[in-house]
Amino acid sequence: MENTLIMKTDTSVSLNFLIYIQNIYLNQHESEVGKRFPYLPIRITFMEEFESNFKELWNEISQRIADDHIVDGRIFYENHDMFCQKLFIKDNNSLKDFNEVYHTFKVWWNSFAGHFTMGRSIDEVGQSLYSELGALLVQKGIKPQKELTINLIYDECLVANTEATPYFAILPIRDFFVKYKELVPRLEACID
Repeated sequence: MENTLIMKTDTSVSLNFLIYIQNIYLNQHESEVGKRFPYLPIRITFMEEFESNFKELWNEISQRIADDHIVDGRIFYENHDMFCQKLFIKDNNSLKDFNEVYHTFKVWWNSFAGHFTMGRSIDEVGQSLYSELGALLVQKGIKPQKELTINLIYDECLVANTEATPYFAILPIRDFFVKYKELVPRLEACID
């Protein structure tokens, strides 16, 4: 049996924007030691139900991307007000804060240090992962029925669940380096 695994890595602008917002929220509730990127020295007013709304939005967006990865850019660029409506208090100051967060994220994301670097950061280890996962599937006689998509996020999602679904996984870049040994069995579970 030959390796028939097709594996694609992608960087979701919408999911990474959610991580960006999550980190701003967490930074306002953490000590100086636990700060995450981006650190903003201003206080932003989030909805009281931020965490439950975040989980709901995360699940909705990740499911839509799993079903159709092309929808990702449309969510971020054309429907970005949904992030504001679900996560930020509805007043003029919050709208201004949201717009600043949105634009600072866009500048970072579209820069060389943003999504391009994210994708390139796992090139070598991604090849190793592909080889090991493909070899394991061949060894077990498992023939993938479709392409496995791995969506990269720049940091861990600590507020919502990132459990893998069939042929779709959301992984922080860190896992490729710190939890690499767990990735092959974790991704094998995504494949029928």
